[in-house]
Amino acid sequence: MLLNRATADGIAAGTVTLVLRRWDAPRAKAGGTQRTSAGTVRIDGVTERPGDYRVTEREARAAGYPDAEHAQADLDRRPARHTYLIAVSYLGPDERPDLAADDRLSDADVAAIDARLDRWDAATEPWTRQYLRLIADNEAVRAPDLAAGLGLDVPRFKRRVRQLKGLGLTLSLDVGYRLSPRGRAYLDAARR
Repeated sequence: MLLNRATADGIAAGTVTLVLRRWDAPRAKAGGTQRTSAGTVRIDGVTERPGDYRVTEREARAAGYPDAEHAQADLDRRPARHTYLIAVSYLGPDERPDLAADDRLSDADVAAIDARLDRWDAATEPWTRQYLRLIADNEAVRAPDLAAGLGLDVPRFKRRVRQLKGLGLTLSLDVGYRLSPRGRAYLDAARR
């Protein structure tokens, strides 16, 4: 579930407690979390309604809209089988920037990163170190260009890069990516 900056900021400020979406199938699960530009958001509950559900004034205001008319207009742009009312709350700031900046890796840190990357590789195919080297060698290259070079679709490529970002190993740029200080330190340690 993508959240725009205004919605994420509203959740962080406590002025937005509900997200409205139209989907054919649920894409949010109660108890889950999501990182946003304003920090980490918790999904407190998901209520499914029919696709033609009409938003109430109270729901619209909880979702950050001035009134139901504006909220409904946004929803009606995306026809789908279901309308979802997603209760959200703010958990805290995103810890990834601090993690990404930490380039002092102990042997235990390197071993923990190795273990996580090994699990991801075992679950699908070996990709994690290849992606890190690719990003190291292609800073600020567009994601579609990097994905094409690997023969992957862009959404899968970006999902995988987000996984690496979650470990503090990569940084997103306006265009493309680069290794974080932590990512560079990890690659240096892994080469030894």
